[in-house]
Amino acid sequence: MQELTSRRRVILFIMEKPSFAFLKTEISGKPRILKRFRVFFLVFVFLGFTSCFLESSRKAILWTDRPEFAFYTEYFNAAQDKYKVEVRYFESPAQKLAEGGEYPDIVVASWLKSASTKTYFKPLDSVFSGDDLERSSFYPRLLSVGNIDNRQYLLPVSFNIPAIVFARGFSQPPSNPFTIEMEEIKQRGMTFNTAASGVYTRMGFSPLASDEFLFIAAMLFGAAFREASPIAWDPQAMERSVTWIQQWISEAHTSIQMEDDFVFKYFYDPPDKLVNSGRVLFVYMDSSRFFTLPEERRTNLDFRWLAAKETIPLDEWNVYYGIHKKAKAGEAARAFTKWFFNAETQKMLLEAGKSKRLLETSFGIAGGFSAMRTVTERIFPQFYPGLLGHMPPESYLSPANILPRNWMTIKDRVILPYLHERIRSTSRDDVRSLERRITDWYRLNRQ
Repeated sequence: MQELTSRRRVILFIMEKPSFAFLKTEISGKPRILKRFRVFFLVFVFLGFTSCFLESSRKAILWTDRPEFAFYTEYFNAAQDKYKVEVRYFESPAQKLAEGGEYPDIVVASWLKSASTKTYFKPLDSVFSGDDLERSSFYPRLLSVGNIDNRQYLLPVSFNIPAIVFARGFSQPPSNPFTIEMEEIKQRGMTFNTAASGVYTRMGFSPLASDEFLFIAAMLFGAAFREASPIAWDPQAMERSVTWIQQWISEAHTSIQMEDDFVFKYFYDPPDKLVNSGRVLFVYMDSSRFFTLPEERRTNLDFRWLAAKETIPLDEWNVYYGIHKKAKAGEAARAFTKWFFNAETQKMLLEAGKSKRLLETSFGIAGGFSAMRTVTERIFPQFYPGLLGHMPPESYLSPANILPRNWMTIKDRVILPYLHERIRSTSRDDVRSLERRITDWYRLNRQ
């Protein structure tokens, strides 16, 4: 009814304009008919344009690297008939934004926070002005990442946590019900080790089995990778982590070679099978991978969050949500924002995901824990009973620093290979430096 009223006003406005010659009675004949036709044609075109504009303003375009949002928007579109959200998947929405040209209404992806955030996104402080959503609904340190100059440009959606997984019943549980530190992993692992004829047949934990674990260890020591020109980090902290891991291996597993031999011999099996069989005591796994293991493989497993000095480093893939500055469907974007960032909505999405078996391949909300505290702390345990008594302390959660949008490529192709080689070398001078590797990579991959 409102749309019809607005159209009627447009018609009245056009017909009341005195400049239209067809209203002058002294004009007659064909000129008068032609002028009438022209005016009605203009009115028709204007109304068609208005109708198209209203239609486009009600359909928001959402760019994402999280396929779950195709599922979420189906429920939003079915729940009401006023707005629609259309999803377009890109491997890197942040890169797509930087390329320019077209732009969406909503972006939900990793790597959205950068020096260009204010260029692309509009502040979202207004979503906290009513009773629907409060800042306290979110984990504070996650929310602060999207805050620039005291304006909230991005909202956190989801995150993941590094975990140390073990089988129930093989030993006493770790000393802390929530977290475990590397020193405890080392000491418990040493007592679990078994060797025969100089060859290990059981091993408490193998740092060399996962380059990702070596990276997490560097972060726990304070390596602090961050966006700069192009990347900055603390090289002394990196070296301290390498030295500590090398000493761990030397004390617990005799030598790098003996641990590598064990990994080569036994780690063809998936990590959960290794701990369930008693071959190893602990394995590294992030929360997303752990909670998408088949239920029958996860039943006998327990876990602790990997921490150091009351800090749990969150995965760099944290997902954030923003509304583009040039959004054409602002009302639709705001409606979807209010709908999605609602505890009952997210509970409904988890229920729907479970009934359609989506949770078997995608953990939680958008592949991780919800950034909304009430959802993660109160609702997630209903779908993941293993979280009962294991929720991470809020103050421990430490989001990654702001990283370049091509971070995962650099990490996979440069940083992890460096750690893999460096940990196996007695001296830093024996391997090409990380600084040189990063410089060479950017030189060969100029964009």
